[in-house]
Amino acid sequence: MILGLPILVFVHVVISLIAIVAGLPVVRAFLGNRISSWTPAFLLFTVLTTLTGFVLFDGLTPAFFTGLISTAVLAAALYAFYGKGLVGPWRWIYVVSAMAAFYLNCFVLVVQSFLKIAPLHALAPTGGEPPFAAAQGVVLVAFIVFGWLSVKRFRGPAL
Repeated sequence: MILGLPILVFVHVVISLIAIVAGLPVVRAFLGNRISSWTPAFLLFTVLTTLTGFVLFDGLTPAFFTGLISTAVLAAALYAFYGKGLVGPWRWIYVVSAMAAFYLNCFVLVVQSFLKIAPLHALAPTGGEPPFAAAQGVVLVAFIVFGWLSVKRFRGPAL
């Protein structure tokens, strides 16, 4: 146990946080019409957080289905980036799929924060209360805005 968490759960949390931190400069690069040097780390740690999430399998829960969706969008991002080199429509496919994967990581961060952080849990013990919905709404709107701007602005060179 580390910080009261089983070792695998702790490793999964650390990997997830690294993926989220690595996603920030990737989005900033999209907005600046360039490719971030953080892209390989973002993709690697986002894949790892999805895989370690499956190792923690606890039945057909919302977390499992979030992992399936994440796997699909990550496959598209990886293929667009590494397989197609961002040529033609693969640029916007990469941006949309990378943003979707990043959003799912942040979505889960909000869910876990309300489950595990006592002051947040007190505000929304069941996850159906307005503070939880507001937090998820803000995250969703931010990703829609930044995703749309990213698709519009990212015309970077093919790899």
